[in-house]
Amino acid sequence: MAAPLMTPAPEAVARSQMAAFMRRAGCSDYDALHAWSIRERAAFWKHVWDYCGVVASASATDALVEAGDFHSAQWFPGARLNFAENLLRRRDGATALVAACEDGARRTLTYAELYRATARLAAELRERGVGPGDRVAAWLPNGAEAVIGMLATASIGAVWSSCSPDFGVAGALDRFGQIEPKILIACRQYDYGGKTFDVSAKAESVRASVGSIEALLWTGDIERLVAEREEEAVDLEQRAFDDPLYILYSSGTTGKPKCIVHGIGGTLLQHLKEHRLHVGLTPADTLFYFTTCGWMMWNWLVSGLASGCTLVLYDGSPFHPKPAALMDLIDAERITVFGTSAKYLSALGKARVVPRESHDLSSLRTILSTGSPLTHENFREVYRNFPPGIALASISGGTDIVSCFALGNPMLPVHEGELQCRGLGMAVDVFDEGGAPLAQGKGELVCTKSFPSRPIGFWNDPDGAKYRAAYFEKFPGVWAHGDFAEFTEHGGMIVHGRSDAVLNPGGVRIGTAEIYRQVESIDAVVEALCVAQDWRDDVRIVLFVVLREGLGLDADLVSEIRTRIRNNASPRHVPAVIEQVSDIPRTMSGKIAELAVRDVIHGRTPGNTTALANPEALAQFETVRSAAG
Repeated sequence: MAAPLMTPAPEAVARSQMAAFMRRAGCSDYDALHAWSIRERAAFWKHVWDYCGVVASASATDALVEAGDFHSAQWFPGARLNFAENLLRRRDGATALVAACEDGARRTLTYAELYRATARLAAELRERGVGPGDRVAAWLPNGAEAVIGMLATASIGAVWSSCSPDFGVAGALDRFGQIEPKILIACRQYDYGGKTFDVSAKAESVRASVGSIEALLWTGDIERLVAEREEEAVDLEQRAFDDPLYILYSSGTTGKPKCIVHGIGGTLLQHLKEHRLHVGLTPADTLFYFTTCGWMMWNWLVSGLASGCTLVLYDGSPFHPKPAALMDLIDAERITVFGTSAKYLSALGKARVVPRESHDLSSLRTILSTGSPLTHENFREVYRNFPPGIALASISGGTDIVSCFALGNPMLPVHEGELQCRGLGMAVDVFDEGGAPLAQGKGELVCTKSFPSRPIGFWNDPDGAKYRAAYFEKFPGVWAHGDFAEFTEHGGMIVHGRSDAVLNPGGVRIGTAEIYRQVESIDAVVEALCVAQDWRDDVRIVLFVVLREGLGLDADLVSEIRTRIRNNASPRHVPAVIEQVSDIPRTMSGKIAELAVRDVIHGRTPGNTTALANPEALAQFETVRSAAG
């Protein structure tokens, strides 16, 4: 058994909120606590509600009423609460938000100022006819106006839905056109990588194309409202636990995005559990996550206000004006919990940034990573390049649940390549193709019992047919998440990639992350993408690599890649074809678009290229298709 990369000090474990909660529940260790949280789900979630001090005008007699199937379970029926009230419970002079930009501009709002700003915008929305259940759409960068807009919307009981300003008009219409918002909030321009992008005409085009939009509010309008409007108190609309709060979107790479509706209480309770217990957030913390308003991690980030901490928002490129820009931000803002993606950590290593040599980072205690599996080399790089003792938590869940199935734990050691534990209250398992649980080996990541943050439905899916098809078709009555995963000997998990991207040469199922782990540990390789290509009544693995600037794919590098994969994975993992490309297509949230490339190399038209951040990258795979085929 390999030694852990980090083991928390006993005194840190003892004073963690996870340990306090465990003692309160009468459990001896985390395994016992997790087992109890599944066996006694109603009691567990009621403990979370009480421990985290959920603010509600009416509590529920029962935390859970089972109704025969996964989706029909009722969580906290009879409870009445307001999401914004829980995030704005603190109203003092402590800093709530720091909004930082890549050009060095910085704006702060205290909790008292954030409350007043929310009240004034909420009053404006009410005057414009926005009420409970109405949708407010936002096309915004990750700044203060996005948080104020969400809180004002939630305070009314209306529904918030956002995407980032780098979306094209078609991408925005694919989303907002389905949900029929009453108000659109947008920016006129945004900065990225030292360039300014004017998007005002795009916003006007969306407004003109979506007939339900009655008004377009620019970020400048919000600033004036906040500065000039008469003093207001937030009129907090109390709503049911499962009333809608957010509409989030699937990536939409195979067609129009699914509009996933999340409820008020489930989102709040799940985020409080993850922030307080699994991350250990307190009012003394400063929480950062590099995200856009089009990724669920933005929704996860802003819920940090419910724990009374300071949020650092960032608008811009993480590598501008220099590769260590976000390391500067950690020191400048004394960030304690730094959230990012596996792609960023990999790119940081490739850029030869060694933060422990160039920065103080004494405030930092936890690094969170999600978006794609974190490779073994990424784990090693973090512990080589950052100060010792930092907790690295690879977390995994998704837009579908606006939270995590597996994540970190301040009581447990960190093992290379592993997510530390299954989330409390989440009945996570791994099934084989026949639906039988797997104690060992790779299979489908599933959740066998309902949880509060399951979607309350899809928009415009009145009979729930799309919802059931998305999650319950593979294993009736069991949530199939679409990830290929396995348990580890330490009680953790490894996620090997998306199930629909699994490679199957010779009938052996291989997760793409198993190959990326080996290839991206090679210094010459910046990133990689691999897909399965139908070939002579079987499939073969085709690997595409982006190399460091100025390098070409020669016979020696091909041999090194194949040898690394053969020696550290298996001969079956070795690609039949390796090709160099200049760029890899990604979704708007930064995930590799393996399915789109698979379509291209099979001569099929990808389902929805408007869902891609860089659809032009697909053109090079047309050429590769003829060479590979």
